[in-house]
Amino acid sequence: MNVPATASAPVFLDCDTGVDDSLALAYLVSSPAVRLVGVGTVSGNTSSEQAARNSLDLLALLGAAEVPVAIGARDHLAKAYDGGVPHIHGQNGVGGVDLPPSPHEPVEVSAARLLIEMSHEHTGDLHIVAIGPLTNLALALREDPTLPSRIRAVTIMGGAARAPGNITAVAEANIGNDPEAAAAVVEAGWDLTIVPLDVTMENVLHEEDRLALLASDVPAARALGEILDHYFDFYLPTYGTRSSALHDPLAAAVAAGGVTPTVAPRVPVVVDTTDGPGRGQTVVDLRGQRLGAVDHPGVRTRVVLATDRQLGPHLLEVITAPTRRAVPVEG
Repeated sequence: MNVPATASAPVFLDCDTGVDDSLALAYLVSSPAVRLVGVGTVSGNTSSEQAARNSLDLLALLGAAEVPVAIGARDHLAKAYDGGVPHIHGQNGVGGVDLPPSPHEPVEVSAARLLIEMSHEHTGDLHIVAIGPLTNLALALREDPTLPSRIRAVTIMGGAARAPGNITAVAEANIGNDPEAAAAVVEAGWDLTIVPLDVTMENVLHEEDRLALLASDVPAARALGEILDHYFDFYLPTYGTRSSALHDPLAAAVAAGGVTPTVAPRVPVVVDTTDGPGRGQTVVDLRGQRLGAVDHPGVRTRVVLATDRQLGPHLLEVITAPTRRAVPVEG
């Protein structure tokens, strides 16, 4: 993996590799600020097995085939995998696009076990970026309750503070698919940054951006342009144009420092695990925030409500950088 010598921050990515996960993966591989050291997959947008295949194929296309990928939980803590959302992410999770197959296979250990191993290998430095349901993180915490002591920080895409949910009136998909796991992660006692729908829905990629990816001389960027086509169709009623929200890439960019939160108070967050209409809601205590971000003493969870810039131009700049050019792998 041709990581610049200046890269120093190891990142473990936990994902359900659909369309926006693919953009986040490409960003983390391509960013000079971080070093992707492992990927775990979970069911969400697609199955954990398909997500692993998508991740392996994308990593090979990005010139980072040596990054280990582990298959994680197929089912969530309280319910079985329900088949994903092919109407959003396509039948294979990546918009129905057939990627050049990677010659690599997933590692034999589970995603939870790989995360624990990486936490020992990079004690005190590892940053977890979780952009799918949080089942694997919860399983890792069950297996090793000392895990938070070795983790530098955790950034998740999930939840909604002031915004409505996207699978129910109050629940965002990553949290809503496994509220019990999300509750365990929120309560784990590590430095946690939540990047919710409040900001991800405001960061948008447009058709001209997709066309720029298709015109790139970077093979992975062209593939991403193709993958986005199906996703843009889904978001047409939401934005009124062929565009899409940048959910997972925004969390990746926040974790890597490419986008800086400008309003991100440290506030109490509780995940609703009841069986009522509030199930999956992230209950964010934003009292006292009218005049600016006010941290609650002793709270280690911050919720991103605003950022310093739009992600789109920065995302394109990073993933089309010529230094990351890779040759498509042969099947």
